[in-house]
Amino acid sequence: MAGVVIIPVKSFSLGKGRLAGAVDPHTRARLGKALAQNVASTVIDAGQMPLIVTAAPDVAEWATKSGLPSLPDPGDGLDMAARTGVDWALHSGSSWLVLHSDLPLIGTSDIEALARPLDAGRDVIAPSADGGTSAIGSRDRVDFSFGVASFHRHLNSLNDPEVVARRGLLLDVDSAGDLQAASTSDRGRWLEEALTRTGPACW
Repeated sequence: MAGVVIIPVKSFSLGKGRLAGAVDPHTRARLGKALAQNVASTVIDAGQMPLIVTAAPDVAEWATKSGLPSLPDPGDGLDMAARTGVDWALHSGSSWLVLHSDLPLIGTSDIEALARPLDAGRDVIAPSADGGTSAIGSRDRVDFSFGVASFHRHLNSLNDPEVVARRGLLLDVDSAGDLQAASTSDRGRWLEEALTRTGPACW
């Protein structure tokens, strides 16, 4: 069966606050939705099942309209959102993967590279360029510790994990510099439409 890919998503209207000096609020909301849609669509294209975890009504509405399964986030931060998704996946008898929603360069080959170790019964982890954790997966429960320098903390909590370092998993959008680097990459050209489109985004 397909693995469950848990995608925690903050409110589109409140997320990406660190871009406030470079991107207006309406565009930030549109960008957040576009990034989440891109990640979820890539997961589906790779034959896995996305599971949106959110405390935000706008995100839950988007998930429903997009035909994506979702769970309510208890609202105690990313660690708790991830645990909520993991509990659901394990109850269903599936492996799980927690994946960030703001990976603009991600492709199906990146998802497949993460799924292979899980299919073989191994834990898996992918670092972000700033030392965080872009993806982490297992068939057991782990102690989450997202935040600054989380990669090494998570690495120590896993059982002989395979480390997957790929371009599509290294870059997340936390700053104006990240956004510029992504949008000028061949794989990130689609961001130009999300940033320049007028009116509310439609999916």
